Amino acid sequence: MVPIDSPTKIKSAKGKLGVLMPGLGAVSTTFIAGTLAIRNGISSPIGSLTQMGTLRLGKRTDNREVNIKDFVPITNLDDLVFGGWDIFEDNCYEAAVNAGVIDTNLLDQVKEELSSIKPMKAVFDKHFVKKLDGTYVKSVKGHRARIEALRKDIQDFKKKNNVDRMVMVWCGSTEVYQEPEGSVYDSLESFEAALDDDTTQIAPSILYAYAAIKEGIPYANGAPNLSVDFPAMYSLASKEGVPIAGKDFKTGQTLMKTILAPGFKARRIGIDGWFSTNILGNRDGEVLDDPESFKTKEVSKLGVLEEILEPEKYPELYGDLYHKVRINYYPPRGDNKEGWDNIDIKGWLGYPMQIKVDFLCRDSILAAPIVLDLALFLDLAKRSGMHGIQEWLSFYFKSPMCKPDLYPMHDLFAQKVKLENTLRHLMGETLITHLGLDYYYDED
Repeated sequence: MVPIDSPTKIKSAKGKLGVLMPGLGAVSTTFIAGTLAIRNGISSPIGSLTQMGTLRLGKRTDNREVNIKDFVPITNLDDLVFGGWDIFEDNCYEAAVNAGVIDTNLLDQVKEELSSIKPMKAVFDKHFVKKLDGTYVKSVKGHRARIEALRKDIQDFKKKNNVDRMVMVWCGSTEVYQEPEGSVYDSLESFEAALDDDTTQIAPSILYAYAAIKEGIPYANGAPNLSVDFPAMYSLASKEGVPIAGKDFKTGQTLMKTILAPGFKARRIGIDGWFSTNILGNRDGEVLDDPESFKTKEVSKLGVLEEILEPEKYPELYGDLYHKVRINYYPPRGDNKEGWDNIDIKGWLGYPMQIKVDFLCRDSILAAPIVLDLALFLDLAKRSGMHGIQEWLSFYFKSPMCKPDLYPMHDLFAQKVKLENTLRHLMGETLITHLGLDYYYDED
């Protein structure tokens, strides 16, 4: 087995990496506070592949198992600098306390650092997030002026904090549903003309993404918003040499679906129905209480099963699958979401069975390590000369982006193999197929 060449020489990870987040709410502050706690030796990075993941190299008999963070040149946690935008003026300590995700005893141990991180005024349009009212917003009008204001924020942040590189991870709210089709989004030329005309259908998340890419900054979309998932942005990212990824962090109920559904399909177990309901009381839940924002989330969540199970190929097993998703705002729960699934399955001779899953999860706790991994891996991708859609990061998303003429991969285990093989590829190591026949037939 001959190692394959990586696509390019990877540039050094030395220097500071700025992590910019539109939306300094529950997810962002949980990520920031957690990272500060980890690098101060107060806690551990559970849930993060970049910090706790391992990777096998070569054959099983070689006994080469490495830590991912020691194998690929990713940025050290001590070199991360945090910033972002929000429609509320609270600093990150105040925002984290209000979010109620992390115990104040832990927050108080990193209070000084958290308090020093203050949001920049946000670009906001209430039409796209109807349930929120924030006053800490930029006064400039027009798409181009708002983009230039965001670019200046980015440039000022870089200079003030003496950072060498930056990434942007959208941690803001879910916007109202937008169809990706349409002349505005079909080409970079038509999209930029729409920016010049101040076309009202262009959402704030798109402006943030455009500003980031024009500044050469990798961008990840943590919400189901359109954001960078349309042809004009694909073209812009390739033109500017910038990696992009999305969309919608894979956290609670969808995480369970991408674990369970591939197992059912592998065993050719039929599914008649999959009913999913959620209750949550955080800002995300409040936003999703608006039907137009919920539709954006619903589309993201509904596509998972269909793409995994492929009912058109297996009509006898999944052709009549009834898939229902509901999300209900319930303030007493705060960030402690409950995702309940009822799954009606059928086995040998068509005999019916049921599976019930009750996942009492903490949304922001599950999302925070995703933010960290995406920031570090996107920076690695940029230093490796990769650009455009980073499908190898599908592992982290509910509705993974991919080349338009492809279909997305939702199988969590296939996604993990893709991620791991990409890292092997970048480092010039042999890809692992798990065939393993050479262990048994070498002596023949």
